Amino acid sequence: MSHRILSGKVVIATHNAGKLVEMRELLAPFGVEAVSAGELNLPEPEETGTMFSENAAIKALAAAEASGLPAFADDSGLCVDALDGAPGLFSARWAGPSKDFSGAMARIASELDKRGATSRRAHFVSALVIAWPDGHTELFEGRVFGDLVEPRGQAGFGYDPMFRPDGFERTFGEISSEEKHGVDWQSGNALSHRARAFVTLASACLRRPG
Repeated sequence: MSHRILSGKVVIATHNAGKLVEMRELLAPFGVEAVSAGELNLPEPEETGTMFSENAAIKALAAAEASGLPAFADDSGLCVDALDGAPGLFSARWAGPSKDFSGAMARIASELDKRGATSRRAHFVSALVIAWPDGHTELFEGRVFGDLVEPRGQAGFGYDPMFRPDGFERTFGEISSEEKHGVDWQSGNALSHRARAFVTLASACLRRPG
């Protein structure tokens, strides 16, 4: 499959400050300038998809059409095995309008207790879509698996404090942003779901300057 190469200026189709910081840091080595949908005062489209990839495409296409620029969108969430994949697509909604992720993490713990669940296995999913104003899209996905623990740490955002990735004693809330979504470009290794999706995106659609 041939991929369209991205360069110049792009819109990050998010109003989430945490996601914007991560995406800007990931794009920086490629000389791509990023502006957010929030900074451009673009409206947030209704996310009516039934999969992460569908919602990412809705956001990316809306931002590309409104701005006239290529647009990135990430749709991501936490999927808990013992909760049949919840909160999943509704990860942000569990935090409510005030984005109270402390409450959302408490809700997950409560739901697990109600079910008498012994497993704390979970994974994060990230679907990254690039859309161009002419309607062309590219999709890339990444996942990271781990266990849920008592929330620890102030780094990251969302459900990071309760997620301990496989092979680590620290949670995403205790891991620095550089370690969480940094990429070893020689090996292609990355830790976070978003960084793993970005590695596949970069290999297909980005070129390092020089």
